[in-house]
Amino acid sequence: MKVLVTGAGGFVGRQLVGRLLKAGHEVVGIDSHAGGIPEGARAVGGDFGDAAVRAEALGDGCDALVHLATVPGGAAEADPAASRRINIDAMYDLLEEAAALSPGLRVVYASSIAVFGDPLPDHVDDLTPLSPRMIYGGHKAMMEHAVTMFSNRGLIDGVTVRLPGILARPKGPSGMKSAFMSDLFHVLRAGEPFTCPVSAEGTIWAQSVARCADNFVHALTLDTALLPPTRAVTLPAQCVTMGALAQELARQSGVSAQLVTYAPDAALEAAFAAQPPLSTPAAERAGFAHDGDAATLVASALSTLE
Repeated sequence: MKVLVTGAGGFVGRQLVGRLLKAGHEVVGIDSHAGGIPEGARAVGGDFGDAAVRAEALGDGCDALVHLATVPGGAAEADPAASRRINIDAMYDLLEEAAALSPGLRVVYASSIAVFGDPLPDHVDDLTPLSPRMIYGGHKAMMEHAVTMFSNRGLIDGVTVRLPGILARPKGPSGMKSAFMSDLFHVLRAGEPFTCPVSAEGTIWAQSVARCADNFVHALTLDTALLPPTRAVTLPAQCVTMGALAQELARQSGVSAQLVTYAPDAALEAAFAAQPPLSTPAAERAGFAHDGDAATLVASALSTLE
């Protein structure tokens, strides 16, 4: 299978490309910095919003497309025009271009739980309506509808997966307001103190990057008849408090959990650490999975920490 991956040099992209190459697939990767794309893939560097860059990556077409490239939450909020250019316009153009070259190709789109907005209801399940508040969530929701429309018209065979918090992102600025979840891993592994900007009771939905990549691989071949009519599902996730996550991380890192103190920011907690119980039966019926338990989640995230 020839698979085009956008954002191939990113956090999730590198894990996914590595799995695809190991399985014997031909991979073409787009990223702003081609050097971050794993060796073995045909790397295309440049601005995803540039039609010439997309044309170079598409070549004569592909069998499947995984769209990970995005202007993330905090960056989208700071620059809505950039978010629109990349998260809406460039993606819509890519869908048209890919469908013209490879009609009916499988397209897997990385959406986000930000489409549900904040504050969240008391429980989130397959019937929870999309009600985004942030620019990022709004643009993701718009393109979920685009994937549905293109699929209904027979132009693509689309699958949308909404990502929870993915752990643990590389050290350094990410443009994501939820970066504190990953920062916790880097600081505790180094045995240093960490001030958590949400409370110990703050609850998140989380999945390891390894499990996330496995879910994307699964999405490439699943029977879309198992999906809802929208073609969109929320990935299963561990629902865990930041305190419990810190305790397990400290245990596996061999350090004291007392290194973590809490200084909650009300706005940050409301947006990213007040997540209610989550039910994902549609995703589970389609074969998607979470890490199993908090200990496995932490172990997996530590094993891939960059």
